[in-house]
Formats: sequence, structure tokens, C-alpha cells
Amino acid sequence: MTSPSSTPRGTVLISGASITGPALAYWLHRAGFGVTVVEKASAPRGGGYPIDIRGTAIEVVRRMGILPRLRDAHVDTGRFTFLDADGGQIAALGADTVAGSMAGQDLEVRRGDLTAILYAAVRDDVELLFGDSVDTLDQSGNGVDVTFRSGTRRTFDLVLGADGIHSRTRELVLGPEEQFDRYLGYAVAVCTVPNTFGLSREVALWSTPGRSAALYATGDGNEVNAFLTFHQPERPLAALREPQARWDLVARTFAGAGWEVPGIVEAMRHAGDLFFDVVSQIRMPTWSNGRVALAGDAAYAPSFLTGQGSSLALVGAYMLADSLARHRGHDAAFAAYERGTREFVTMNQALVDNGGARLFPTTAEALEQRNAMLRGLAAMPATTPRPAHSALVLPELAPAP
Repeated sequence: MTSPSSTPRGTVLISGASITGPALAYWLHRAGFGVTVVEKASAPRGGGYPIDIRGTAIEVVRRMGILPRLRDAHVDTGRFTFLDADGGQIAALGADTVAGSMAGQDLEVRRGDLTAILYAAVRDDVELLFGDSVDTLDQSGNGVDVTFRSGTRRTFDLVLGADGIHSRTRELVLGPEEQFDRYLGYAVAVCTVPNTFGLSREVALWSTPGRSAALYATGDGNEVNAFLTFHQPERPLAALREPQARWDLVARTFAGAGWEVPGIVEAMRHAGDLFFDVVSQIRMPTWSNGRVALAGDAAYAPSFLTGQGSSLALVGAYMLADSLARHRGHDAAFAAYERGTREFVTMNQALVDNGGARLFPTTAEALEQRNAMLRGLAAMPATTPRPAHSALVLPELAPAP
């Protein structure tokens, strides 16, 4: 990639300004494109639970020049304690052992810290449109005619969807979400609760068959992230649509639970920052159509069970921008992006099939197997990270064609 010139190589609209979008904007600006980013939120999104940056993604942020800031923001969770139905300790492990990370190399940061650092890297170089979103796309001409929710109409050479697992861009150009959604059989609820538990830079995870509750303290503060994850064989459609049905489902699922679970359920009922969704992956035969392409969760969400969502977003953004920098035609660029990235995506999505969901067993037998594995890790911790994290070697920065 080259330094941006006064005459843009082309105009690009990026839909979404969480992780993938700003990373794409950074690299495309470096490659000489004129970049606009539209985001439906009114400002960069803060808060959120901790996320991991591992393996190949570490090289991406190093090349962006933001690795020192991310190291300063590193959470450095020290301990992961697994609890039985009554709250008794099963095993206590280092967070790196649980995540399959390389101690001292991989990073864990608050999602809001990552988005703030990415935003700072691009805010002076690209056009940012907050409080708006894409309504329609028309590729009938020599570009993409975009109508925004605000009523504004503009034309871009390319449109890139970085708008998450429920991508509007994907729906407009490649079809409805249900065509590409692979439901993994779990639902999850997350919110912030007061830290009345004395937790500091650690995670406590309680489990019974098909039900897990976790308290995640990213520091020494007065709040912790609370997670309820539960097995749901059929997608809970009513709970996704209706708040009351959602709470009926959560209350019914965790009725009679021990430890701190009743308090977590009650806190979630009144939380102002609640996130609730099913656990799914996005699997697509192609990530583009005409002048529109997808990256990050919009194209290949791996689910939080893999711990690789943010890393795939960063790597995918780099690979897409690099392909656009190498090739004059968008067809060739999008094809090269898929050729260079799909195997890495497939390996990381397969972590769920290969044991990535092992922390959330659905039967008593599977729970006992997991607990035996944890006790073994506590006696002899694993030191080798899962190869999927680092399976892709990034190409060198592409010169302009």
C-alpha cells in the first residue's frame, strides 16, 4: 500500500464503525482511496466486554502502529476459576491457558478501548457519518448508488459491509440472514453489574449441564461483566423479538440455580446495557456481489465461543484492503481476498467443532469430561496456542498498481 495521494484511486463507502470498519478505513486510506464510513450509532461505541487480539491479528495492529496503545490497554486477567453447582472450586487456571493464547504476546482489551484506538487512527483522514445507515443499494450503473436512512443519496465506486452479524449490507446484496446463519444451539445475555463479589482481574465461571454464569472483572473497579450462557436446542424466536418472552426464558432456564446466579438474573432484568442474542456463525459461499463486499462478522462471524471474532475482523480488513490495493479491478480484488483469507476463516470457525464450545457442556457426562480436562490443565498447563490463531501469514504491504 502507498501513502494517500491528493487524487483518490476510487471512492469507498464502509458500513459499520465498530472494529472491521475503522480497520478497513485505515488501510484503504493508506492505499489512496477516498473513504467514507457510516455508522448508525451516534458516536463511537464504548464499553462492552473484553475481547482478544491473538496470533496473526497482532501483526495487523503492529503494522497499524497501534500495538503500543493496545499493550497499555491490556487487561491482563490473572485467573479463571471454574465452579460447580454449589459454587465450589473445580480448578483455577491462568487466563492464557483457558484462551489458548501466548502469554506476553496476545492481548486482551476492553472492546470500547479497541474501538476508541481504531477511531483515533482514522478520524482525521476519512469521512465519518454517525447517526445514519444504509437504506438501499443500486448497482445498475458504473458505481453503487446509496440511499441513506437520512434520505441523503450518494454514489460510490465500492461499498464494503462491516456491519456485523446482522448485516444490512449482506441482506441487500446477497440475501436474508437465515440463508447464511449457522445456529450453534446457545443463547447469551450480557450486562454490567456491581462488583459486590471482591473480584479483581479474574473470571469466575459457574456451570451445570446446559447452563453457565460468569463474572468477569477486567480490573479493580466497582463493576464486572456478567454473562449467562445457556443451551437452547431450537432458536428462541420469541425471546429475540419480545423482552418479556426473553426474561421468561432466562428466568425459567436458571430457576433453582445456585451460587450468585439468582442475583445476576435479577440484575440483568433491570440493566441498562443488556445484550441478548443467540450464538451463531455466518458461513457464506461468497463474500461479494458486484461492487459490494463483506468483511468481519458480516461475512464470517465465528461466534464468541471461538474467541476469534475481533482477530478475524482485523485480519479480514487487512486482507480485503490489501487485495484492493493490488488489483485495479474490484472483481479480481474480491476474488483474491477470498482466496487469501477463506482457509484462515474456516480454520477459526472450526474451533467450535474441535472443542471451542467445551467450556459450556450440555450434558452431565460432557460436564464431567470438561472438569477432568480442567483439573489436568491445572496440574500441567498447556503452553502451545491453537494454530488457527496464527495460521495466516500476512502479505507484505501492497504497492499501488
